[in-house]
Amino acid sequence: MTLPKLALTATLGIGLAASLALPASAATTDHSPAQRSSAAAAYTASGEEHGDTDAFIKAVMKSALAKKAKAHNKSAAVTVTYDASAAPKFKDQIARSAEIWNSSVSNVQLKEGGNADLSYREGNDPQGSYADTDGHGKGYIFLDYAQNEEYDSTRVTAHETGHALGLPDHYEGPCSELMSGGGPGPSCTNSQPDQNETAKVNELWANGLASLEKKLAGTR
Repeated sequence: MTLPKLALTATLGIGLAASLALPASAATTDHSPAQRSSAAAAYTASGEEHGDTDAFIKAVMKSALAKKAKAHNKSAAVTVTYDASAAPKFKDQIARSAEIWNSSVSNVQLKEGGNADLSYREGNDPQGSYADTDGHGKGYIFLDYAQNEEYDSTRVTAHETGHALGLPDHYEGPCSELMSGGGPGPSCTNSQPDQNETAKVNELWANGLASLEKKLAGTR
């Protein structure tokens, strides 16, 4: 299912350190905005984040509803397999982010393995870190070196993983909201989703289709 590309990315406004060499495993040619084909959401805000966030929510709901319609067992937890091999510098943060989400939600679990649904990549990008995803487990997450030095790296990684699980940005939120991203500033190190965020992920990955359909109808 191809979803519209949504640019929720923003330039950090900081120079990228010349000493940060891009490893061979990092994404270098396949993460530019022109080449993205699914919904994209980033750790820092752009000037149009409100409209883009609404569009991201609509895209995620459509994806969730389509996949639920095909599911044979709607009550079973879904496993999303991820591959972190292209982001070796962030191996620990990725593993920790998976642990955070696995301990927070019950209807979807993240597991490292082959034939992955979700992949992680690393490198330099003036936009910073972002998730290019259908919002329901598919796609990739790009982790920018400079941004992960300025902000708490586990928070950045867990935040972007939240996009892959269906959550939109809420930059104006407090530090206690994982999806407030870079809004609270670099001093915020919280890497845990709050109760509303975990409830939303569980809703998107399990039952609750009636409420999703109602919300989707309201965004058309």
